[in-house]
Amino acid sequence: MDQPLSRSHRAFVADAVRHLRHDADTSTPTPMTRHALPGYPGIDVLIKDESAHPTGSLKHRLARSLLLQGLVNGRIGPDTLIIEASSGSTAVSEAHFCRELGLPFVAVMARSTSPAKVRLVEEAGARCELVDDPTGVYEVAARLERESNGCYLDQFTNAERATDWRANHNLAEELLSQARDATGSCPDWIVVGAGTGGTSATLGRHIRYCGSEARLAVVDPEGSAFYPHWARLRGREWDAEEEIRPSKIEGIGRARVEPSFVPEVVDEMYRIPDAESFEWAAEAARTFGVHAGPSTGTNMAGVIRLAEAMRREGRTGTIATLACDSASRYV
Repeated sequence: MDQPLSRSHRAFVADAVRHLRHDADTSTPTPMTRHALPGYPGIDVLIKDESAHPTGSLKHRLARSLLLQGLVNGRIGPDTLIIEASSGSTAVSEAHFCRELGLPFVAVMARSTSPAKVRLVEEAGARCELVDDPTGVYEVAARLERESNGCYLDQFTNAERATDWRANHNLAEELLSQARDATGSCPDWIVVGAGTGGTSATLGRHIRYCGSEARLAVVDPEGSAFYPHWARLRGREWDAEEEIRPSKIEGIGRARVEPSFVPEVVDEMYRIPDAESFEWAAEAARTFGVHAGPSTGTNMAGVIRLAEAMRREGRTGTIATLACDSASRYV
């Protein structure tokens, strides 16, 4: 029979949970701005700027939730090495929280990850384990967990489990509330990318939970495994000859369908060419003053596809999306 936890261990967990809950309770909602969409009369776009988080990206909420999950599940103690496989932004946010909690942290990332993201992780006092093969990050993270008796947070499995889709400071509740304040109603569509699948799962579930009429569209970079998986389930056509590969758009798109992706809550999906993602990241800065990374460009390409469909059908309305992180991480 395992020994009961020491008082110091239980005190650490209680203090750590209290700290993370305080971060959530005192956080300010990230800003949302409303813009007319040039060339699409009667169609507005709402852009929620997730780069306004203290750690600079959409992944701030996820990192907090994953650490809370590890703490309350008994997997994290005062000396536990925290490990994550990441394309960068989740690792940046987790490194921030681990520093605040006094926990050691290792981020396993592809060697092709933006040097700016690597630097941000290291500046938080964490270590980066860079691997040549992007598909090998999972195996390396799992090995480090075994060798150190640490805690692999595993965002790709746990993102949809760790995030409370009902409410409790989640992105979906905040987005819908801000959209109602801005327009008087829910958006017609919400557009997000899929990296872990956690964001789309949270939004899709919350939309159904609160009875919203908003619909969810997920954008996926070329080569990613998410779109073909969704298309097969929906009986849609797709290019079966297309190579499934690690995404060139950091933060979204994967070479495998991650466990946190819940295709059943997704109303529409679009495959976005990489060049278009980069073009729309630049266009978002020119048109809307939003200086964000390429995954935001992928979102904007999805916004335009929906706007085209609405215009063809003679409909007007609102499309909401996210600015995921700052363009400064990709210079």
